Amino acid sequence: MSQLASTLRTLAPLQLGRLQRLAATLGPGLVVMLADTDAGSVLTAAQSGAQWGYRLLLLQFLIIPLLFMVQELTVRLALSSGKGYGELVLQRFGRGWARLSTAALILSCFGALLTEMSGLSGVAQLYGVPVWQSVAVLALLIFLMVASGSYRQVERMAMLLGVAELAFLWMAWRAWPQWSHIRQQLLQLPLHDSSYLYLLAANLGSSVMPWTVFYQQSALIDKGLNLADLRAARMDTMLGAVLCQLITAAVLIAAASVFAGHGAVLLDTIPELATAFGAALGPVAGRLLFALALSGGALVATIVVCLSAAWALGELGGRHHALAEHPRAAPWFYAAFALMLLLAAAVVAISPSLVRLSIATGVLNALLLPLVLCFLYRLARSELPAGLRLQGPYAVLVAGLFVLAGGLGLFAGITGALSA
Repeated sequence: MSQLASTLRTLAPLQLGRLQRLAATLGPGLVVMLADTDAGSVLTAAQSGAQWGYRLLLLQFLIIPLLFMVQELTVRLALSSGKGYGELVLQRFGRGWARLSTAALILSCFGALLTEMSGLSGVAQLYGVPVWQSVAVLALLIFLMVASGSYRQVERMAMLLGVAELAFLWMAWRAWPQWSHIRQQLLQLPLHDSSYLYLLAANLGSSVMPWTVFYQQSALIDKGLNLADLRAARMDTMLGAVLCQLITAAVLIAAASVFAGHGAVLLDTIPELATAFGAALGPVAGRLLFALALSGGALVATIVVCLSAAWALGELGGRHHALAEHPRAAPWFYAAFALMLLLAAAVVAISPSLVRLSIATGVLNALLLPLVLCFLYRLARSELPAGLRLQGPYAVLVAGLFVLAGGLGLFAGITGALSA
């Protein structure tokens, strides 16, 4: 008995140390996936449910392995090389391809920022706040929060804000979906319909986005993690991928249930969507929960998108900066961050449309998907050490899934856009 007690006393500090290390590692994967369920993703899923019922629900779960594979490769690259995605592209493929990759990222980031700020301004309109006031205050607060804190402070704030997205799970339950309808429509995939293909591309592009790759890789480095944290970082990423798609599926289920029997519904505004959820869940509770959940995702995504763009621009110019640095010590980093905020705020203040813009941004990401996946696959095959390099049957599986996802996104996006 004394030997057992001695053994337990020896193991206890080891287990405590492992738990502390795991807690310190958690963050980047969850944050990037909470950001993935942003205003654009929510509105795309809502439109999918309103227009097609549950016919795009299966896609949300099929995306989980793709999402994990993509982000898990960024984990390997970050922890083994200590370099960001943009730095590795520059090192492996040269400045021309690095510029193309960064340009694609900036385009995706700007489109995402437009949807986040439009979404937040739409929520503010629900409570009588003019668009220009809400975007001005938002831009200032986001910049001050990032400029005054370290990565861990920003990460904690982002995770706190993102918790509000869990309200979508409750909303899906309270919308009382008809399980017989879900079973009936789950495998109905009208791939011959261009409007269905357009939304399919938007759902794919609003789940796997260029800025999620850039962000997670740079965030892991900025947090000071290394290969000792690989297992915990993978768990963090898997948890984030599952949570992301569960939330997106919940939005689709809630919308499909709320709009059932109304025919193909085309949504135009956030107040319109909030009113619909309010009718199902109560005018006060429904609107409030929708506003909190949408705002949580949009705020997290705003932070992540701006940081992704700033990190990528810094890496392209050979300037990798951490958030712990004062703005005077890293002016390029914070200037890029501020510029993205100001441009997006100005555009939204002039034209605060949302639903169609959000869906179009998702389709744009789907069209960029082949480029992002190609670079990521090539890096995972050439820039990783032998023990972590993408090879063997898993490399074949990843290649097949990447080709399928990239090809489907390209085909569905172009076909749907030409017929829209």
